[in-house]
Amino acid sequence: SDADWAFTRSLVSVTLLLLPPLLLVAAMPSSDLPTLRIIKADQLPASCFEPVDPQAREQALAMIEDVKANKEDGLLKHAWRLGDLPSGDRKYTVTRDELRAAFEAAEPSLQGLLERVAARVRTFAEAQRASITTVSTEIEGGAAGQQVVPVSSAGCYAPGGRYPLPSSVIMTAVTARAAGVGRVVVASPRPSPVTLAAAYVAGADLLLAVGGAHAVAALAYGLGDALAPVDLICGPGNKWVTAAKSIVSGFCGIDMLAGPSEVLVIADASADPQVVAADLLAQAEHDVEARPILVTPDAAVIASVNRALQSQLETLTTSEVAIPAVQKGFAVLVGDIAEAVRVSDRIAPEHLEIQTADAQAVGESCANYGGLFIGAHAAEVLGDYGAGPNHVLPTAGTGKYTGGLSVHTFLRQRTWMRIDDLVAAQRQVEDSVALARLEGLEGHARAAERRLIADGGAGKKQRAA
Repeated sequence: SDADWAFTRSLVSVTLLLLPPLLLVAAMPSSDLPTLRIIKADQLPASCFEPVDPQAREQALAMIEDVKANKEDGLLKHAWRLGDLPSGDRKYTVTRDELRAAFEAAEPSLQGLLERVAARVRTFAEAQRASITTVSTEIEGGAAGQQVVPVSSAGCYAPGGRYPLPSSVIMTAVTARAAGVGRVVVASPRPSPVTLAAAYVAGADLLLAVGGAHAVAALAYGLGDALAPVDLICGPGNKWVTAAKSIVSGFCGIDMLAGPSEVLVIADASADPQVVAADLLAQAEHDVEARPILVTPDAAVIASVNRALQSQLETLTTSEVAIPAVQKGFAVLVGDIAEAVRVSDRIAPEHLEIQTADAQAVGESCANYGGLFIGAHAAEVLGDYGAGPNHVLPTAGTGKYTGGLSVHTFLRQRTWMRIDDLVAAQRQVEDSVALARLEGLEGHARAAERRLIADGGAGKKQRAA
């Protein structure tokens, strides 16, 4: 049948795509495959602490300026150049109705999978939302408080160049909706049918079928009548996406600098080297720029994990990507677990796995990370695929000062105050006058003096200029 023939053609195409890296690796003895190089704690590479690549930033800035100046034409020029769209194709948006059609065309098993993952992410996000509320309190002569309100619109970036990542669509857009964001736009280059279906389940209003710095520019500055700008951009991406987010930050909000993936595993002799190697490769296959890191006080652990890495790379279908990433990774040999924790806190990894005999205690002693995975059973990939906490996490040391994507990313805490009883407020008015004059701000002092009550009820005389 036509359907059978179409399926066979698809299967053959996928097989042919996978053959080159498989044949390349199969031709290599496992001993020739890369291993993690061994370094000391004082030899951490500087690239661990550089969230924005300088060259990528320069390239991203040029693309952003082009889109700002030329709107849709600038966007399409880069989309055609980078292969987001066929040359000359001007359709770069997918409407809500088209997203619904993609979902309805999916197999029931896929529909159920996407809905279950979205439900888990939504449940956790709603619990986060409930943790911060509108409050008010009495102040001298009145009241003050905060309102917790979402941004009006959000742009959710989901990588799609090398692999379709419907999980990132769900992580970003579902969380935005749980926060109460009114308009949600997803951007993902060359979206697969699964990505489109995920965008529908996640509640996206629109999908831009483009990626990279030009997509970030379109979200931040808009495309005239074709697309209104968003208030905040979130989601992971490659070094050009990360650079672009750093450039537009301030004009609009961003969640964090979430660049190429990284995982750090603290392990001791109790760890299973095959499990550690599998978890390192799970991140290495994301991107040739990804960074797998092992930290251990036991040289035998490094040796056994490196042997497991070589063995698993022999059959890993994504080895073409994973091998360069392993070559960028490293193992840190430390004196004890306490030093391993100090090394981890310096790096502040995106993903931190603890595979030690006392994993809970070690995990609790760590201070800086994006996401923490305690014990051998808590695979980082479970976090990737919707256990609940978000998988969009800070990289390149930025976990020292920020956390992962959450509903709080999309919320604004707006404060207010009101004075109902000016007599009861006199002490804070007097203090304001005094502080203003200590700072040399006479205009501030005079504004406060207008609220002072004289003996006869009129405002006290202002100081002469």
